[in-house]
Amino acid sequence: MSLGGYQQQSMQTYHYLLASQKFLLEEEPLEEVLRERRRYYQEHEKVLDFWLVKQPAFLESPGFGDVKQRCPQPAVAVISTDKTLITWLKLRLEYVITGDFKAPTETLPDPLASLEAAPQS
Repeated sequence: MSLGGYQQQSMQTYHYLLASQKFLLEEEPLEEVLRERRRYYQEHEKVLDFWLVKQPAFLESPGFGDVKQRCPQPAVAVISTDKTLITWLKLRLEYVITGDFKAPTETLPDPLASLEAAPQS
């Protein structure tokens, strides 16, 4: 997406839960929790509004220096437009950071972007 494209989309608030990849993907049952949540959404015909993002690019945006510094790297985030979901996850997981941001903006054009390198073929 080009930087100029952000003006054409409406601003949305995104809520996040952030922790180290090692913690969330290896030590905690996050995959099982998200799988259960996805099944719940399907059963209730609810549109999927959460995403797992490894090395989230939003941490490189202005204003996130403190958050990035507090989170062991590499980081992983669950990003959602549903604040209740992030609160629900926080109650089930320890040692996480939560917050929110608005996007798209000029400095944050893609709220779900990842800095993780694409696999080489």
